[in-house]
Amino acid sequence: MFTSQIGTSTPSPMAPAMSAGGSPASASVRLRPSYDVIIVGTGAAGLYCALNLPDRLRVCVVTKQAADESDSFLAQGGICMLRGEEDFQPYFDDTMRAGHFENDPDAVTTMIRSSNTVIRDLVRLGVDFNRTPAGELDCTREGAHSKPRILFHADVTGREITSTLLTRVLERPNVDLVEQTCMLDLICTEAGCGGIVARTSDGTVLALRAPHVVLATGGIGGLYQNSTNFPHITGDAIGIALAHGIALEHLDYVQIHPTTLYSTRPGRRFLVSESVRGEGATLLDAHGRRFTDELQPRDVVTAAIRAQMEKDGTDHVLEDLRPLGEATIKGHFPNIYERCLEEGVDPLSEPVPVVPAQHYFMGGIRADLAGRTSMPGLYAVGETACNGVHGRNRLASNSLLESLVFAQRAADDMLFSTARSATSAREVSLEAYADVDAVLAGYRDAATREIRRMAALDAQPRGTADPARPRPTSAGTHAPDSNRTTTEASHE
Repeated sequence: MFTSQIGTSTPSPMAPAMSAGGSPASASVRLRPSYDVIIVGTGAAGLYCALNLPDRLRVCVVTKQAADESDSFLAQGGICMLRGEEDFQPYFDDTMRAGHFENDPDAVTTMIRSSNTVIRDLVRLGVDFNRTPAGELDCTREGAHSKPRILFHADVTGREITSTLLTRVLERPNVDLVEQTCMLDLICTEAGCGGIVARTSDGTVLALRAPHVVLATGGIGGLYQNSTNFPHITGDAIGIALAHGIALEHLDYVQIHPTTLYSTRPGRRFLVSESVRGEGATLLDAHGRRFTDELQPRDVVTAAIRAQMEKDGTDHVLEDLRPLGEATIKGHFPNIYERCLEEGVDPLSEPVPVVPAQHYFMGGIRADLAGRTSMPGLYAVGETACNGVHGRNRLASNSLLESLVFAQRAADDMLFSTARSATSAREVSLEAYADVDAVLAGYRDAATREIRRMAALDAQPRGTADPARPRPTSAGTHAPDSNRTTTEASHE
C-alpha cells in the first residue's frame, strides 16, 4: 500500500507547460505548492471541469503523457444529444436497455436533461459539428439507438471536441497545465483529500496541495494487450483508490468494442466506429454471408462475432462498408478510410477484417451526481468514475456526453457546496516514492487483481454469490489477461 506519510516535502520544480498552440511552450511554469483545485487528466472530463471553474481559482491540471494523448481524442463516433422532449423517453429507454437496466435512472435522467446545455456550450466554445445543407446540426445513428441523435465531426469527433477544450484551457491565465507529470498518490488526512503526490518530467517527486482534487484519469485499457486505449492509461487511480479504501463499483464491467481493425501489428487497436454500421455497413462471415443484426448493443454484437469466429475457425470477421457508397466513406469516415488503406485494405472494393478488443470501462471509483467520491474533497469524473449512467454496457456515444455533464456538475459542487474542504498543512514524506516504477506497478497489479476478483465473484452460479449483487451477462465479465497474443482481443 503506497500511502502518504508525515515528513518533509521538497520545493516545487519547473515543469513543461503547454502553449495555446498545443505544443510544449518554450518557457516553463513553476508549480505552486498549493492550488484551489488539482485536476488529474486532460481528457474531455478534466478539461471541461477546468473550464467551468472561475478565473479567481488557481487550477493545476496534470497529465501523465502529452496533453493530447487521452482517449477522449480517439473517440470517433460522436456525442449524443436529446432531440426534443419527445425524444426523452426513447433516449432514456435506449440507455437503460443497453445497460441491461443496471443503470442508475437518476444519473441517466441527469445526463439526458443536461445534454442540450452542454452541446450549446461546446458550440459556443468553437466545436465544429457537421451540419446539414440548411445549417442545422447533423445527426447520425449508432447501434442500440432507436433514432439518429448523435452529433459528429467526420469520424474524429473526440479530437474535435477535446482539442477545442484544450485550446480554451490553455487560454486561461488561472490554469497551470503540465505534461509528463504522473500522479503517484493522494495526500490524505482524517478530514479527507488534501492534494496529490506527483512525479514531474525531470523525475522530481513533489507534493501538490489543494482542498479539491478531481480524478479524470480515464480507463484501464493499458492493462490489456489488445485495447483501443492509449497504453499508458493503466488504471492508476483505481490502484490508488484501493490503497486508500475509497469506494469502487463494478470493476468487472468492461466493454469490448465489437469492431476494431484486425492487424498483426502490435500496439493499440484501431477502432472502426459504430457509426459505420449505423450508416449501413454489414458484418459478414468467412463466406461473405451476413450473420447478425449490426445495430444491437455492443456486448450482443461482440458475442455474435466471437461465436462466428469460433464457428468459422478464424481470428476475425468481415465488415462491408461498400453499401455506404464512396461519398459517405470518404466524406463521413475519411480517417477510417485512410487507416484501412495503410493496412492494405480498400474499403471501397472489399470488406474490412475486424475483431473485438477492449474499449471502455463502465466501472470505477464510485461517484454521486456531483462527482463526489467516498473521500471528502475528492471527485471522480469521466471514465475513471462509476456514477451509474452506463450500467453493465455503455450505449454508443454516451461517453463524451456523460464525461462533460458530470465534470460540469463537479465544478458546480466545488463552487456552491456548503461542505468545505481545507488544504492540508501536514508535511509529506516522499521517501516511499523513491522507486516510482515499483509504485506504479503496484497500482497496476492491485487494479488487475481486484478486477479479476470481482469478475470471479460475478461468475459464480446463482446461490453462491451475494444475492444482492447484480450478475453480469456472459459478455459483461472481462478481466485483463497478460497471456493473450497480440493478435487476439483480451477478454474474460
